[in-house]
Amino acid sequence: MKSVLEVIQATVPYFQKCGVENPRLNIEHLLAHVLGKKRMDLYLEFDRPLGDRDLEPLRELVKRRGQGEPLQHLLGTVEFLGRTFICDKRALVPRPETEQLCELLLADFGSRIGGGRVLDVGTGSGVIALTLAARWPDAQIEAVDISPGALALARENALRLGLMARVQFSEADLLAGATGEFQLIVANLPYVDPAAQSSLAREVQHDPPLALYGGAGGLELLRELIAQATRHLRGPLGLEIGYNQAQTVCETLVGHNYQDIRVLNDYQGRQRFVFATYG
Repeated sequence: MKSVLEVIQATVPYFQKCGVENPRLNIEHLLAHVLGKKRMDLYLEFDRPLGDRDLEPLRELVKRRGQGEPLQHLLGTVEFLGRTFICDKRALVPRPETEQLCELLLADFGSRIGGGRVLDVGTGSGVIALTLAARWPDAQIEAVDISPGALALARENALRLGLMARVQFSEADLLAGATGEFQLIVANLPYVDPAAQSSLAREVQHDPPLALYGGAGGLELLRELIAQATRHLRGPLGLEIGYNQAQTVCETLVGHNYQDIRVLNDYQGRQRFVFATYG
């Protein structure tokens, strides 16, 4: 019978062989999940013996993680700016860059939005819309997505976080169903070039294609949104983009008479966010 620590130590080399990043952190999360504990609790129970009842479900999770299935899918949740969201194959796994996008929005625009209307386009699991709703209680938050499955997941997250009454969810292709004016439009749209599919990490390839691929060059949806937003936007537009798309996105914004265009880097030093104003 192996102890908690022995199981962790035995799994790390296997994960390393499989190319899993942060192998020890991964096995600790999976083991804590199986035991129904917080990860840090394991450090107080390194000597605890584990029987087949514990090891059998863990072996299956370890196998699936070694094959590239995202850790967040195996756990069923993801942490995003201090809140726990349900996470599964219906929507993109939220990533640190999107957390940074929310941090920038909250820091730069909170005092300007007030009770205005905010639209999250391509909401996915709802992390952006729900994060803004929790922090901006006076704002009118709306969220759209073309995927019924993603919208169902976003609503589940809203219910889980007690924010169901704060966000209006709608099924739509970009701004096809939008009416009236918005004081902020934010979007983390699909921006991967379909031609780059074979180069994506295994974990990324478990995300739904509808949430990944943005047409030729990964730019079609971004161009469409920039054009459509001119009919509804009276304030800032905030975009998360691919690391090599800033120049084209900025040129598109200029072509549609946006002002105050800014490009900001993510924590890896890559041009990841574009902000502009219209109206």
